[in-house]
Amino acid sequence: MAGQKQASRINRQTWHFAEDVRLQASAVAVGPKEGEGPLASLFDKIYDDMYAGQQTWEDAERQLMEDAVTILFKKAGITGQDVDVILAGDLLNQNITTNFTAEKLAIPLLGMYGACSTSMLTLSTAASLVNAGYANRAIAACSSHNATAERQYRYPTEYGGQKPPSAQWTVTGAGAGLVGIGGNGPRITYATMGKVVDMGVKDPFDMGSAMAPAAVSTISTHFQDTGRTPEYYDLIVTGDLASVGYPIAKELLLQDGYDMDQVYNDCGLMIYSPDQDVFAGGSGCASSAVVTYSYILDQLNRGLLKKVLVCATGALLSPVSYQQGNSIPCIAHAVALEGGA
Repeated sequence: MAGQKQASRINRQTWHFAEDVRLQASAVAVGPKEGEGPLASLFDKIYDDMYAGQQTWEDAERQLMEDAVTILFKKAGITGQDVDVILAGDLLNQNITTNFTAEKLAIPLLGMYGACSTSMLTLSTAASLVNAGYANRAIAACSSHNATAERQYRYPTEYGGQKPPSAQWTVTGAGAGLVGIGGNGPRITYATMGKVVDMGVKDPFDMGSAMAPAAVSTISTHFQDTGRTPEYYDLIVTGDLASVGYPIAKELLLQDGYDMDQVYNDCGLMIYSPDQDVFAGGSGCASSAVVTYSYILDQLNRGLLKKVLVCATGALLSPVSYQQGNSIPCIAHAVALEGGA
């Protein structure tokens, strides 16, 4: 890769990539509720039951991630042998979805955990490895499942516990993106890594309020480091702040001097219709992943959007920690996508 441009470090949070690092292809697999939402026509595979043909919820989530990656292979015209590394993560203990999927695919793995921010954590790191020449092709992937997340973090679905309006519906789905040099697809131009932000929220049913300040911190840092403003982008999305965290983030960004009103949306609000029973909106790794790897990439490739900033948001939620009285720290990672096919 002689002559390839190297990434430049804007500061300790923001990286600038060579112009030819691209998100070349993507694929998405989802569950039934996601398949009833407004983006259904853009999903590659939709299961009509939460088990995805498997015996357990956890096996179903594994199937979703495997589907996303194998469909990506077909769409890109490649095999696993053409990929140097997969960077992936999920919400379950020890990244079990990721580990079992990577074992079956037989691709070198970098397992990553950023809670619901994992989609952009994996994508930015994949871009870094490709840009630096450590990988020719890399896959970024993540998944979540409503029932597996509820069992691990709150109350099992079978328990039938009541939830407040501030609760969110964990997206059942998986998304995968192929990163390489040149070819088709939008350029990955910048990545801004977030800092952990803890505003003292202790309620595991109010992730929107907890995550909004972390999103604001990362987005504001991105603007400061790049010299850009909200007007530079056609669309800026957060990962899963939903109806509670979305207005909080808008107000906090306005206090920082950034009026986001014309360009800002949230993936947790985009994936479901207003009449779907999802409380405050979507959440989970798959919230930002399936929206980015379906709708946003489609809009960029069709030229309907030209510049998009995706800021995936994550609550670093530990049941053990909050049961001991600790609050919930949060983080957000942002990636800028520009141009298209």
